[in-house]
Amino acid sequence: MSIIDWVVLFFTILLIIAFGLYKSKGIKNIDDYIVGNREMPWYNVGFSVMATQASAITFLSAPGLAYSSGLSFVQFYFGLPLAMIVLCITFVPIFHRLKVYTAYEFLEKRFDTNTRVLTAILFLIQRGVSTGITIFAPSIILSSILHLDVTYTTLIIGSLVILYTTWGGTKAVSYTQLLQMSIIIGALLIAGIMVIKLLPNQIGLNEALHIAGKSGKTNAIDWSFDLNNQYTVWTGLIGGFFLQLSYFGTDQSQVGRYLTGSSIRDSRMGLLMNGLLKIPMQFSILLIGILVFAYYQFHTPPLFFNNVEIDKIENSIYKEEYSQIMVKHELISQQKAVLAQQLTNALKANNEKLIESSTIELQHKNKEDSHLRKELELLLKKNNPNAELNDNNYVFLSFVTSTFPKGLIGLLIAVIFLASMGATASAINSLSSTTVIDIYKRFVNKDGSDKGYLNASRLFTFFWGIISLLVAIYASQLGNLLEAVNILGSLFYGTILGIFLVAFYFKSIGGKAAFWAAVISEIIVFSIWKADIMAYLWLNLLGCISVITIGFLLQLFSKSKISAV
Repeated sequence: MSIIDWVVLFFTILLIIAFGLYKSKGIKNIDDYIVGNREMPWYNVGFSVMATQASAITFLSAPGLAYSSGLSFVQFYFGLPLAMIVLCITFVPIFHRLKVYTAYEFLEKRFDTNTRVLTAILFLIQRGVSTGITIFAPSIILSSILHLDVTYTTLIIGSLVILYTTWGGTKAVSYTQLLQMSIIIGALLIAGIMVIKLLPNQIGLNEALHIAGKSGKTNAIDWSFDLNNQYTVWTGLIGGFFLQLSYFGTDQSQVGRYLTGSSIRDSRMGLLMNGLLKIPMQFSILLIGILVFAYYQFHTPPLFFNNVEIDKIENSIYKEEYSQIMVKHELISQQKAVLAQQLTNALKANNEKLIESSTIELQHKNKEDSHLRKELELLLKKNNPNAELNDNNYVFLSFVTSTFPKGLIGLLIAVIFLASMGATASAINSLSSTTVIDIYKRFVNKDGSDKGYLNASRLFTFFWGIISLLVAIYASQLGNLLEAVNILGSLFYGTILGIFLVAFYFKSIGGKAAFWAAVISEIIVFSIWKADIMAYLWLNLLGCISVITIGFLLQLFSKSKISAV
């Protein structure tokens, strides 16, 4: 990166941190620290909710996922607007009326202490691990740019986020996320325009999409009903609905965002804003990945996007074999460029015969390149048995740093940092809130002072930051980070959602039945996942239905037993 890029990067990050610290001054108690004194307007709630979900993983992994697999991932979000409507009708008014700090306080009022603690622990495990992944994502950037081991860069970025979050609390998180999302949306718009401008002359957005489409990358909609297919309309509408309903309705990292709303109306408006904007935003991010794919049909792409692994192979005994592979790759790329231009001309002339032949030849060359990629992967493994072969997370980063002008590179990298800071800060803050409210204040120190609880909140924020940082160090083994986070969520969210739905709608089911139904359901979900019987999004539906069904049967059995006595 140039000096200008470094200046832009550091200035943007320092601006966010300074703004957050300024807005968080005067925090005196846990009401300020955990729920921001419940005074945020609807647009602040909306941007905060969006920023919490749109982590650095979104901006790193999504374009890479689109580059390799197409637009199908957008279907993952189809259930989101429906989930927002349900939340606005049910969850929001209940949480506001009870004046809770965390979502899990409600469960003790409805069931018992055991169910509250179990649900809080499930959340702490899931969110603690996934927060580690969100810390790891931006560390990839520094690793690639500075050619440092990813472990060191993980420690650098993680420490920065932990210190900022420990001091700032929810008020700082919410205000900084408002500024972060404004910068992020603007930078993404610029990035999309830049990708189109970098395409060859006479190749615009329409032509680029046609080329990507002929290569099978614009597969945004899949109506098939296949339990093993990760991304279809049905997995998004049904499995995605239950995942989003659980995430936004029961995950404290999100519940804590709209608990800061100054009224039920402000919280509802913020959630509806998220429901309306999330799918277009995610589609735009994936579209950038598609355009990057089209760009590389006319230019030679890296055969492997992780520069750290490439540096290792270039300085090894296998460098000659690597060079031979790259010579073949360069030749294929040149041939692809000719075919892509030929296909573009055929599309403009509406020459169906030439379109078909050009498409087949271009697809054939892409397959040849894929075979070369397999050869390189084998070579990378020979050189380093622990080499990570999934490089989706590096695709967009590599493209930006190699093609964008000075200054804009720094801004785009700053966007990824800002997204990580927003998502990580709210996650660590929610882990601390749950620990303090649902465990420490409930069982350890019931009659503490405001100052004592504030100090405990900061201490647990720091503690969970360290735990998340340790998880982040091992996150490189998880493949595509976006999928890893969603798979992890699907293992827990269905069960947690089931508990809350039982609490809201099944008044006949008591605490003991709900507790054991949750334990049994979690065992079922993990067993199904390990057996690889269905796509992970369906696990959300499975967990939810299992809790409700098993809870009903256990309660029925309990009543029958009492009647028999």
